[in-house]
Amino acid sequence: MSSSVLDVSRQDAIAVVTLHRPSQRNAVDRELADAVDAALGELDADDTVRVVVLTGGPTFFSAGTDLHEPSSPATPDGGEYGLIRRHRSTPIVAAVEGFALGGGFEIVLACDLVVAADDVRFGLPEVKRGVIANCGAFFRAPAKLPPNIATQMLLTGETLPARRAHELGLVNVLCAPGSALDSALELAAAIVPNSPSAVRITFDALQAAQRDAERELWPLTDDAAAQVAVSADRAEGIAAFFEKRPPHWS
Repeated sequence: MSSSVLDVSRQDAIAVVTLHRPSQRNAVDRELADAVDAALGELDADDTVRVVVLTGGPTFFSAGTDLHEPSSPATPDGGEYGLIRRHRSTPIVAAVEGFALGGGFEIVLACDLVVAADDVRFGLPEVKRGVIANCGAFFRAPAKLPPNIATQMLLTGETLPARRAHELGLVNVLCAPGSALDSALELAAAIVPNSPSAVRITFDALQAAQRDAERELWPLTDDAAAQVAVSADRAEGIAAFFEKRPPHWS
């Protein structure tokens, strides 16, 4: 289940999935998306796995989509990154260090509980690069944060400190830098002793309610993504990012 870009380990009933592309700040390419998809599919089918903890390691969580990719890599079962649109029966706790930006933050939004170090920065900087947040942030950010805060993040590209995210209810547990994984394991361990059937039935109901709420919202994101895909600003924004210069918008 582990690979060169993803590590999967077990601590009794808790599975720890670690993104591992450190040279690319855990930006998601096709290989990593496929690895996440395969791992989550296998773990979700394993009744001995009660909770999954998803982490990017001790330095950062994820910088989102690898901009060498033409679009956010998706899989048939999981959607973008092998996770964003996945139908799951196992809760996922995000353990965040450093930063979660762009699609990395959208991965956090797709998780069910969030543990973050108090120096973490969350952000949706896509507009700075001529692209859009197309992995659920249009509706998940306003659902998990006050809508005006989500709007500010989406339109300005500014980051949100973890302490503020905790105050606003996005982050369940705020912890010292370097301790996000341990704190996430503690939170996951609080779920494990409970009735497996009651937890699964409760979680299935929560997931079904979320899918119903989002069913009519995904087409809006998909349409926006199709529009920006042919935009001259997208080409310029990505070129400017790689050339480390300010973009010159059309």
